[in-house]
Amino acid sequence: MQITETLFTGRPAEVRNGREDRCYDLLDSLGVDYYRVDHEHADTIQDCELVEGILGCKICKNLFLTNRQQTDFYLLLMPGEKPFKTKLLSRQIGTARLSFGTPEQMEHYLDTHPGSASVLGLQNDRENAVRLIVDRDLLKEESFGCHPCQNTSSLRLKTKDVFEKLIPAMHHEPTFVDLPWEVEGL
Repeated sequence: MQITETLFTGRPAEVRNGREDRCYDLLDSLGVDYYRVDHEHADTIQDCELVEGILGCKICKNLFLTNRQQTDFYLLLMPGEKPFKTKLLSRQIGTARLSFGTPEQMEHYLDTHPGSASVLGLQNDRENAVRLIVDRDLLKEESFGCHPCQNTSSLRLKTKDVFEKLIPAMHHEPTFVDLPWEVEGL
């Protein structure tokens, strides 16, 4: 993957696509400081490993999930290197049979696509149809890494700003869970 070795402060000088620019608009309107690295598509946590070195923090794993009936939707934020097993999360949030939401559902609710899901996509969920689920281990980190709803850039924000400014401004109340670092059967 090609990456610029540059860590930028704030938004790019040029206009990007609408979804990415809306993320910068929101962060700027809230007075949230952020750093940015531009890169080729980083669709997976493995793709993000090079970016993390320049960004100076780990990038959060963002999973868009739904129940079996596809009537309830969830955005799970968790450490990127932590394994994920649906049944362990299902128990904690009282929902049976979670699976990944479709690209069309992700586009509809978060205005983004697979590989670009991010907490910033919740600004597009004005009806609060997506329930935010957060692994408590993310709160232990000083910085929070995510995409601006486009996986050709990555951002570093203060974790405190994400949970005290950003999430409240998007009118989503997080549900905190404790997912294990070691999972039998993986």
